[in-house]
Amino acid sequence: MRTTGRWIMAGFLAWSLVPGVAPAAEEAVLPEVVVTASRTPRDPQAEAATVYGLNTQEQTTRQGLRTTPDLLKGLPSAMIQKTSTGQGSPFLRGFTGFRTLCLIEGIRLNNSVFRDGPNQYWNTVDPLSIARSEVVMGPGSVMYGSDAVGGTMNALTLAPPEYDGQAVWNGRALYRGATAEESNLGRLQVGGRPSEHLGFVGGVTLKDFGDLRGGSDVGKQEHTGYQEQDYDGRVDYYVNEDARFTLGHQTVRQDDAWRTHRTVYGLDWEGLTPGDDKVHSYDQDRDLTYLRYGSENMAGFVDRMEVILSRHAQGEDLYRVRKDDTSDTQGFDVVTWGAAVQLESDTDAGQWVYGAEYYRDLVDSYARKYKADGSLNKVEIQGPVADDATYDSVGVYVQDTLPLFDGRAELTPGARYSYAKADADRVKDPDTGDAMAIEDDWDTVVGSLRLLVPLAEDRRHVVFAGVAQGYRAPNLSDLTRFDIARSGELETPAPDLEPERYLANEIGFKSRLEKLALQGSYYYTVIDDMIIRTPTGETIDDAAEVTKKNSGDGYVQGLELSARYAFTAEWSAWAAGSLMDGRLDTYPSSDAEKDRDYVSRLMPPTAQVGLRWEAEGGKWWSEALVDLADDADKLSADDKRDKQRIPPDGTPGYIVCTLRAGTRVADRLDLAVALENLFDEDYRIHGSGVNEPGRSFVLTAALDL
Repeated sequence: MRTTGRWIMAGFLAWSLVPGVAPAAEEAVLPEVVVTASRTPRDPQAEAATVYGLNTQEQTTRQGLRTTPDLLKGLPSAMIQKTSTGQGSPFLRGFTGFRTLCLIEGIRLNNSVFRDGPNQYWNTVDPLSIARSEVVMGPGSVMYGSDAVGGTMNALTLAPPEYDGQAVWNGRALYRGATAEESNLGRLQVGGRPSEHLGFVGGVTLKDFGDLRGGSDVGKQEHTGYQEQDYDGRVDYYVNEDARFTLGHQTVRQDDAWRTHRTVYGLDWEGLTPGDDKVHSYDQDRDLTYLRYGSENMAGFVDRMEVILSRHAQGEDLYRVRKDDTSDTQGFDVVTWGAAVQLESDTDAGQWVYGAEYYRDLVDSYARKYKADGSLNKVEIQGPVADDATYDSVGVYVQDTLPLFDGRAELTPGARYSYAKADADRVKDPDTGDAMAIEDDWDTVVGSLRLLVPLAEDRRHVVFAGVAQGYRAPNLSDLTRFDIARSGELETPAPDLEPERYLANEIGFKSRLEKLALQGSYYYTVIDDMIIRTPTGETIDDAAEVTKKNSGDGYVQGLELSARYAFTAEWSAWAAGSLMDGRLDTYPSSDAEKDRDYVSRLMPPTAQVGLRWEAEGGKWWSEALVDLADDADKLSADDKRDKQRIPPDGTPGYIVCTLRAGTRVADRLDLAVALENLFDEDYRIHGSGVNEPGRSFVLTAALDL
């Protein structure tokens, strides 16, 4: 049942249950407000876009989700690729890596060294430090600038407890263990509100993941474990009920996360070809410190204001041992300074949101090669990206939500001006091997126009439509990368690139009844001047050289549907699914001829269905869910060359069943157990470097102190 039969079953289940967005779940369908889509708090029914608000604390406690990319599991048009168990990258409406944007409290995680294709950086955000996550599908470049093409996720951190007239103190201890990955994860958290004006919250998370066991045939996947240590804290000073200062910090340290598909430990499952490295291991670190001032109910033209200053340091170190016992070490450190101001004004001409932001990246990069005896052989000019480089980006934006026809419709126009400049002093010339410098700058204007039409005064039913431009300016990875790309490929620097441009059209509906919630949308994204890797026909260090060109024209289109139905106060069911198609003009070989091909790693037809029971009062609950995906066999030329991650005939489809149950003990202890991959299936998410866990028992316990 590799193709038609499996998908017929998926469609039957999805529409026979008629229910909601992933078990991320009730909160994903009916959150109280979302802020990311319009940069101001709004009911999601009032947003002319596809948005999801996710109760992340619920996801990590009840569902036992272990990484930030996993928070998006089950959302239509979201595919969570995993290069390794410590490196996950969501595909949103066909785009991933530096074409999706991750924010932490509105501050960019993305920086100028983010690379093409799936990368690991979303995994450096600890989900246990997040209270809520918000996802906006499709281009968000007007509001958030470069990279917001496939979608934007904003991670909203844990806040201090509410003040109730006297000092408040609380704490939380959490444990998660899973048999398939032999993992142990623990977190201690404390918070308090000693006075009306001061509150704090902070925590420490320690993670130890063993080697992951796949399904019944694959078994143990060697060198897939890793360790991680996370620290986070936040202090809020309330000037008054309308004004607040926030000082926040996050530290993440991830150790020894292998990319096993590039090593001799890679799988030969379904015809995969393992790599020949003996070691290919990454260490990651990230430190974010930010200061925010927010004020509302202000007198005068400006009603609300927010100012943010931030310092974000991200680092990466690779240790590689080749098949001949020679070795490499390489990495980079990026320090990003940021400043942003946002203003809001409620006027007779609509609700205005406008502001400006500035980010500056300071980049240092290194690479060293060693002989088989361990002695130093060579110090390279640069690491994976240019050494001694800077990257500046500036944006100014404005958006207005304007009532039409006495409130019977809303029109939301928006526009943004952006400027970016790259200045790299030490770049390795792929032709001569000497150092060269690269300097370039770009500016662009993008706009959006969205329409929302309520079909009832209470907005229980709305339809929406929109057109939005997206863009991505060339970053230091595009311009200066000298590093491994896909299986057996080496990416070399490419000056003289121009910004990518996108035009997304979307139409959809949202319906919210007493027992039934429905949401659906169709989107069509036009791709113009996408920067794509192109084979040169040359070989460097036994790897095929690829460079970059602004040559990718094409489209991605898709259909998304989700629903949730409450049969009774205790029983509910949900379903969510998506279909996607996409084509792109590429150079499949070093020949000068272009060819229209599938977009890389095209998401197959996918669905999730589930049934849930929860006792009155929420003390006991249980749920069963099924994840389904068809064969991912629409392969691009790049996919066919990626033999270490994508089987020759494509990634097989799957049907995976999960059972979960939990209880609340004495109003202080939450216990949840899960039996994941009930039938011990061997499967992987399309484009991943590891298979997903086989049958696994997961225990989560959270104690309120």
